[in-house]
Amino acid sequence: MKKRYQVLFALSLLSVITFLDRVAISVAGPKIMTDLDLSKEQLGWILGIFALAYCAFEIPTGLLGDRLGAKKVLIRVVLWWSVFTVFTGFATGFGMLLIIRFLFGAGEAGAYPNTAIVLSKWFPVLERGRAQAWIWSASRMGGALTPFLVIPIQTHFGWRASFLFLGVLGILWVVFWKYWFKEQPSEMKGISEKELSEITSHRNQPEAHPRFSWTIFRNRNLLLLMAMYYCYASGAFFFQAWLPTYLQKGRGLNDGDMSFITSFSFVLGALGCLSGGYVCDYLVKRMGPRWGRASVALTGLGLSGLFMLISVFITDNGVATVLLSAGLGLMDFTIPASWSTAMDIGGKNSGFISGAMNTAGQVGSTMNTIGFGYLVTAFGNNYHAPVMLLAILLIAGALLWLKIDATKKIVF
Repeated sequence: MKKRYQVLFALSLLSVITFLDRVAISVAGPKIMTDLDLSKEQLGWILGIFALAYCAFEIPTGLLGDRLGAKKVLIRVVLWWSVFTVFTGFATGFGMLLIIRFLFGAGEAGAYPNTAIVLSKWFPVLERGRAQAWIWSASRMGGALTPFLVIPIQTHFGWRASFLFLGVLGILWVVFWKYWFKEQPSEMKGISEKELSEITSHRNQPEAHPRFSWTIFRNRNLLLLMAMYYCYASGAFFFQAWLPTYLQKGRGLNDGDMSFITSFSFVLGALGCLSGGYVCDYLVKRMGPRWGRASVALTGLGLSGLFMLISVFITDNGVATVLLSAGLGLMDFTIPASWSTAMDIGGKNSGFISGAMNTAGQVGSTMNTIGFGYLVTAFGNNYHAPVMLLAILLIAGALLWLKIDATKKIVF
């Protein structure tokens, strides 16, 4: 196996761990509510505080990766969030859990911007869509695995033990990454000259430290990309944060059905990521970067919003949950296009641009995750009302792709 694909496998494994750690709190949510006597609004804050921290630390950790190297930053952030994953199992009340999950989110904020930095150094432009597809597909498989790992541990040992187990997985990954990975392909032991040529001849990645200025946020292309990702992440984080509770309390499903639907949704998300990456790379060859990426994202986001909107009006749980699950699959069909566009327009500053895009996404995640519980209460314990809002946001995000241009590189 070529070295860059080994790197991709290691990063995909990290992506699985990343989502195991973040989705576990959602799967355990109903039991945590009972054990710690939390209200719907308090659970919303517990789930949303992660996104708030993620938002606050996304750009700084992306900049650190651009300046110090992704290897160093990933070692530190993965170790950080793994420790706070373990600490989650020791929380005794709302305040303590809120602080722990904020610090957990601060660590996870560095995962995907620094993954993007590694991919920009290790993969040529025409392979980036597929590389991003594997990373995000792995994240969804992590989400799919979570109920089947967490619920049996909860059943036999309690919800607290599941976080200890997951934290240890992250620490083991850090040890491997520290001693195996090299920042530059040319430094990796055993890499061939042929593969180095494949990587560098079409990498389009100047080796220089980025210069940062806040005036970059006047760039229309960046603002459109950030607004689009606000809409995407608002919808996607519903599946990470509220789906298990929505299925149990909003649609009356039991533990077994909830686990199956949650897992099924993330499996479709994984398939969406993979197919989106390959379709994106194919269309880029046929149509060029702008419309090759935009056509994938516009179609996926638009249909996902439509499917989620229709599901709200269907009383049959089987049909409604299939539509919801398909919504995540179509939503995630757009991920490779979004992150590849950030890499395209970011160039040597891809860590910062990816971080800025994802920060906007986490603003949406925070607002809508915290707001979800309040909306449920405001509409008379109606769990469907916030889902309608998220569906409308997804459709709006799709329309923004009519103006986003992956060929317009941002000059710092």
